[in-house]
Amino acid sequence: MSDTERVLIAGGGVGGLALAQALRHRGVDVVVYEQDPTPATRSQGYRIHIDANGNAALRSCLSAETFDLVRDTSGANDDTLGSYTHQLREVMTQHFPGVTDELITCVDRNAFRRALLTGLGDAVRFGRTLTGYRVTESGRVQVEFAEGGVDEGDLLVGADGIGSAVRRQLLPQAGVKDLGIRCVYGRMTLTEATEALLPEVLEHGFNWVADETGCGAGFAPVRFRSRPDGAADYLMVTLLATPERLGVSDEQLFTHPPQRLCEIAAKAVGDWHPQLMELFAHADPETFFPIKMRAGERVEAWQSGPVTLLGDAIHTMPPFGGVGANTALQDAATLAGELLSAARGEKPLLEAVAAYERIMLPHGFDTIDSSLQLAAQMFGETGYRGGQAAATLP
Repeated sequence: MSDTERVLIAGGGVGGLALAQALRHRGVDVVVYEQDPTPATRSQGYRIHIDANGNAALRSCLSAETFDLVRDTSGANDDTLGSYTHQLREVMTQHFPGVTDELITCVDRNAFRRALLTGLGDAVRFGRTLTGYRVTESGRVQVEFAEGGVDEGDLLVGADGIGSAVRRQLLPQAGVKDLGIRCVYGRMTLTEATEALLPEVLEHGFNWVADETGCGAGFAPVRFRSRPDGAADYLMVTLLATPERLGVSDEQLFTHPPQRLCEIAAKAVGDWHPQLMELFAHADPETFFPIKMRAGERVEAWQSGPVTLLGDAIHTMPPFGGVGANTALQDAATLAGELLSAARGEKPLLEAVAAYERIMLPHGFDTIDSSLQLAAQMFGETGYRGGQAAATLP
């Protein structure tokens, strides 16, 4: 791989942008194609947990200035993980020592994405939906877009998430399993009045609350170190349950407006501790949206070529254990290291891609297995369809 070769990235999420940062500021020609029309279009969640591996990957991928921006606009550090019954009786509380101000422990998804766009300029093209690709006779990759037009590069990286068009073409046999659990995300803006509603045990870190029916909720505050323009501190409130427990079909759940989803969540916790019910009652109704809990099914290694995959596009990660973003960041750091080695002339491009895939594939799917094992402890026998479930949120 020479410094004249070009890398195309499909998907401007966490992993795709981290990879672009690593390549761009080291002089590699890279372009990111993202189907969202703007950086703030998508509803995917709110708070993202960043662990030690995620911190190391970010330091590897980002310039010192961009890393500092991510850290400065992250949530205030916290070292608490708690688990409680729906009547707020403590099941487990853990404190993690060694958390310093130099570390990032949680980020707001939108603030994080904005920081990762820093310095990328016109290397990121929004409103461009990649629909397919073909490998040319010369070994390059030509991509096509739903909006029209084509582009060509020496490597295509599919970082386009769970619905990856790149994966569908490269690995049509790859499956994604529906875990049978639905998550309704929302948040409550933190003001002087709403801060007073927070039970003391939920004021810090991430806390999981569950009842005996297999319905659980995650609560986690995001208090910005340095608040980005237009942002406000908030409490992430998320409800996880089967459609049966929620009392609505998927068709209803995924067509209801946010205000109705807020009502469904509040009703589901109607017999919980009054302080918990208050949090849903005072959440911002317009912030609610649903997602399906899904997990990628393990695939065998394939013949490496000028097309590869990253993050949820290959090992779709359920948000159990808070490992999804961190795994994507590790993918980005590993792939960037290999591609930069190729750019320095230390190995051919396809050898670099193969070396990345040998690390990424087992690590990604082993992480999914660990995530699902963890979930069984939380949902037990009321878990996802086809087997026991397991989940903690980031």
